[in-house]
Amino acid sequence: MSESYEPTDTSDRLYTPEELAVYAKQQAAGTAGPQAQEAQEAREASAAPEAAPEPIRGDPLTDPIPGWPSSAPTAPPPGPSAPVAAPVAAPTADPNAAPTADPIAAPTGPPPSGPPPSGPPPAAPPPVAAPAAPPAPPAAPPSAPPTGPPSAPRQGPPQVAAPASTRAQPQGPRAAQHPSAVPTPADPAGDVRRFMTATDFLDRRDSDQQLGPATWGWRGRVRRWSGNLIKPQMGRKEETYEHHRAAIQRDFDGPRTIAFINPKGGAAKTTGVLAAGYTFGTVRGGGVVAWDNNETRGTLGIRGTRSSHRNTTRELLEDLGRFKDVYQSRIGDLGAFVRSQGDAHFDVLASDERPDVTGTIRAEDFKEVHSLLERFYRIILVDTGNNMRAENWLASAEAADLLVVTSTVREDTGYSGLWMLDALQDAGLQDLKHKCVTVLSDPSPKVDDKLAADLVAVYEQRTRGVYRVPYDPSLVAGSVVPYAQLSDHTRMSWLAACAGMASAL
Repeated sequence: MSESYEPTDTSDRLYTPEELAVYAKQQAAGTAGPQAQEAQEAREASAAPEAAPEPIRGDPLTDPIPGWPSSAPTAPPPGPSAPVAAPVAAPTADPNAAPTADPIAAPTGPPPSGPPPSGPPPAAPPPVAAPAAPPAPPAAPPSAPPTGPPSAPRQGPPQVAAPASTRAQPQGPRAAQHPSAVPTPADPAGDVRRFMTATDFLDRRDSDQQLGPATWGWRGRVRRWSGNLIKPQMGRKEETYEHHRAAIQRDFDGPRTIAFINPKGGAAKTTGVLAAGYTFGTVRGGGVVAWDNNETRGTLGIRGTRSSHRNTTRELLEDLGRFKDVYQSRIGDLGAFVRSQGDAHFDVLASDERPDVTGTIRAEDFKEVHSLLERFYRIILVDTGNNMRAENWLASAEAADLLVVTSTVREDTGYSGLWMLDALQDAGLQDLKHKCVTVLSDPSPKVDDKLAADLVAVYEQRTRGVYRVPYDPSLVAGSVVPYAQLSDHTRMSWLAACAGMASAL
């Protein structure tokens, strides 16, 4: 036996003397010389041109035990539609037959170089699949046998030609160990298939939720009278109401500032801030503050609900040092400066109310107070003064995420709002149209419809949306706004207006 082959395992099977004689004959044929070997191969090839070449086999004495792990990979058994490999010949006493060897095992001796057998094929055992192997060059045809022994013994497994359909099957150790695992074809686009995650499932369920049964009008009465046996769907008005509430309740990725502006007095800025604070506070559930940013003295503190203290923005500026430490300051400490609006669920920060103070709020003062309010509130509603040239007015316009132009259905207030937009446009305020919405309030039960239509048309050109608010006698008295006494029409109108503001943020 050649010393270059070191068997890794041996077989316990005993071979017959005939098998050993055949192997000795193959050994002798390998040393007979190239010329004699070529002549013998030519004679046998001419005698049996139709015979297929036998697979190269190894040493029968050193075949691995069947079923033991081997370094050579195995191939999965072919499926029903795959052709079965040619059966392997069993050992016989025929001197022209090749010795039997396990095709799965690696050879442990020098490969025979003799000619293929010329006799009839011996009896075959059950079919065995061809061993899996790396892609090899095509086997030589029967008419071109090898011309001599190999120059050096090969260390790898014997190469056995398999049918084309068999070679097309997945190869490799993993495919051999798991014959039932079929690799999934790759996505033509090259993307990995993404399955639905738990978050995707919840998002889909949330988007698929339908509105409940009707509670308004005759549909709601039918549902109640039937004891919920009949559940009509919501009408168009009730659906619109629910959509507006959902828009107001949407989440923001940070605090938002809305400034109500018009340089003319009596343009419904203060009442608009209070109505918007009531709507945002009750629908969102708090986290809203209305701030009177008048440079001297405003009326927001007078129109809002009274408090036990009289502190305003001026006192907050004087005591601002206590809020410098972000780890020690608390929102509860602001209770000494803001005024809770009770069931309206928002707070009011009033402007200076002391008659003995002659100072004004500067731009730097606005920035400090605004920075503090952003730490504790989600929505900041700013009631601006009437002086567009004041520092704090300009600072609020620059810091606002949304500008709300308030006006009544009057020619002078409508003109004042348009003039202000022209001034802001000339000052270089970017994206003014998409940063503004308009709220038109009726100053009396009867208004000029043609003037109202003209104002709506021109403000639609200058801002992203126009919202009409009806006349409400509860807002005309000039006293504390009675939120519970606002009409349903006023509530619904401000709900639509605040939904438009939230959508613009």
